[in-house]
Amino acid sequence: MIRILTDSACDILPAEAQQLGVTVIPLNVTLEDGTVLRDGIDMTPSEYYAHLAACRKLPTTSQPSPEQFEQLYLDAAAAGDEVLGIFLSDALSGTGQCAKLAADLANVDNVVFVNTENVCLGQSLLVRLAVQLRDAGKTIHQIAADLEKAKQHLHLVAAVDDLKYLRKGGRLSAAAAVAGGMLGIKPILAVIEGKVALAGKARGLPGVYVALFKKIDEMGGIHPDYTPLLGYTVNHRELQPLLTYLQDNLHLDAPLVRQIGCVIGTHTGPGAFGIAFFDKELVLE
Repeated sequence: MIRILTDSACDILPAEAQQLGVTVIPLNVTLEDGTVLRDGIDMTPSEYYAHLAACRKLPTTSQPSPEQFEQLYLDAAAAGDEVLGIFLSDALSGTGQCAKLAADLANVDNVVFVNTENVCLGQSLLVRLAVQLRDAGKTIHQIAADLEKAKQHLHLVAAVDDLKYLRKGGRLSAAAAVAGGMLGIKPILAVIEGKVALAGKARGLPGVYVALFKKIDEMGGIHPDYTPLLGYTVNHRELQPLLTYLQDNLHLDAPLVRQIGCVIGTHTGPGAFGIAFFDKELVLE
């Protein structure tokens, strides 16, 4: 059997992870009073955003310990199973390296790793694709090869209210934050080569939607055979123009919609929403 392992930056909550047959290792959020939350477990995203809005000091996020991975590898090896590890971008976190270190410590050879070079909604799409490929009977190495191909056609584009969270968390350069932080301007972000980058700017929410629609087209359009994923932090109603555009303008089936979790929300801030999708050039055998 192939066990699919990921981290909570994919924002697949425990109930859905169980349904998909995926194991999610929680990342950690440390609040200003020193309380450590396990992402996706100890507090709902909505509860967390209410807390975040009142924080004087930005909470910090951290990767899991190698020990959390090591026992999973040993259990899988004892059962004769293989493990496919699909983690957020190595350029944004040490989680993938931590998972590899754990495999060395456990001295196992039943683990294959994929660096998604993405995060959040994009990472989630790769995990979901891996589930489909596993259920279709592909081998672990075939799945990994398909994911490596698919991630070259994977796009994540989002809007945020304020770049201060990404800047304070070190996930966006100060220069990019200043460039995107002009009064009345909403920044458009994308994940490019595994890093968060400023991809554009728009004035007000109407401008944001037009900018997102243009970015979707510039990035190659949405592949009709692979369901896109929409995400939001606090207000799901902000997704309505995107939903309308996908279904009425592009004539696509209803996308998946999920709330962005605590770790990613710490860095984007509470006013973020976006879309991840595979472009039309993706071809898997």
